[in-house]
Amino acid sequence: MKRSILFDTETTGLDPARGDRVIEIAALELVGDLPTGQHYHVLVHPERDIPEEASRVHGITLADLEGKPKFADIADGFLEFIGEDALIAHNARFDFGFLNAELKRVQRPPLSLERMVDTLDIARERYPGLPNSLDALCRRFSIDLSARTTHNALLDCRLLAEVYLELMGGRQRGLGLAVQDAGTAQVSYTYDHAAQRTPRPVMPTADELAAHARFLEKIKEPIWTG
Repeated sequence: MKRSILFDTETTGLDPARGDRVIEIAALELVGDLPTGQHYHVLVHPERDIPEEASRVHGITLADLEGKPKFADIADGFLEFIGEDALIAHNARFDFGFLNAELKRVQRPPLSLERMVDTLDIARERYPGLPNSLDALCRRFSIDLSARTTHNALLDCRLLAEVYLELMGGRQRGLGLAVQDAGTAQVSYTYDHAAQRTPRPVMPTADELAAHARFLEKIKEPIWTG
């Protein structure tokens, strides 16, 4: 059964080419698009300052990272966890760019873009013209956002895992995932054919409807308004 890794990073800024660094990495193992319970999470000392505007986004200060490992110390463990499997992220080019910059510093091979699965691209294809941030998608799929007061890589991974499952078609009632124990990735599935999937209506907000209308105005003679 297909294994993939869903991951997220937090950073000191927006541009690795200007010296911004990774300060947090979180990753969840998925088998058959469902979390197995296996995860990887580490805080990383960036060997530089963290601008105040970045700390306001993710809530992490340099003081929080005192004594934490440097990327060189965790690179091999991270690469071992992700293996050669597909890598899923939201706005994945951002995360790939940062991780490949870090890997280059420690003389490790870059992550191939052929492994990249970008949930932002998937969402934009499914919902053109609508907001497709992680927050917007969670609201669209009625996923609880109450714990997301700041960007946190591990929490964002768990939210994105739910979003990704919905983007892939959603979990059917009666479909269960059983992890044999905490040290293995062996899974089994059971399906109750008598169970019926409860419809999960997606109700767009007024802002989303307005954005969709603006998108349709750009299309010559759209069939949706005929």
